[in-house]
Amino acid sequence: MINEDLLLSYGAEIKNYKANEMIFREGEFSIYYYQILKGKIKLNNYTEDGKEFIQNIFSDGQSFGESILFVDKPYPMNAETLNPSEILKLSKSDFLLLMKENPDISNNIYQCLAERMYYKYIMLYNLSFQNPTSKLKLLMDYLKSYDENKTPFSFQIPLTRQQLASLTGLRVETVIRVIKNMEKENELKIVSGKIFY
Repeated sequence: MINEDLLLSYGAEIKNYKANEMIFREGEFSIYYYQILKGKIKLNNYTEDGKEFIQNIFSDGQSFGESILFVDKPYPMNAETLNPSEILKLSKSDFLLLMKENPDISNNIYQCLAERMYYKYIMLYNLSFQNPTSKLKLLMDYLKSYDENKTPFSFQIPLTRQQLASLTGLRVETVIRVIKNMEKENELKIVSGKIFY
């Protein structure tokens, strides 16, 4: 997203997080821009009965939660590490100054926000599907759309079955069953437990 040296020159700091550590919680107000140097982050919510709903997963080089910096509202989700992670944090005021002084960065941020809105539209549409196969295919098509190689079985799905379930609102058992059926129909391949689409 934004060059690491540029972020550091505007006062960013590097923070290390352990696996399964909260970075921010639903209801807190945003005060930082976050960019991942190394690691994996999930944005999620928990229902009243404790069921997790994953909104998105981000990894090396990606930012997260920045759209909330433009509105005076609390976070509608949590950010939690999936594994040990190294993250750049830049204060909201310094981030807004960086954007003002670097129009090319602003354009990159706008494009990123547009991509994320596109993803949200796809996932919202996905919720309307009753068929679990359609839900998983739509998510896998979206994930593969960013890969240059479009040949069958060339893209390894970078998510666990639990993460696929949490992203689509399905049960893990349903995801496992559908994936096995999709393999029988030659729509994907499973190699050493990894899904290739």
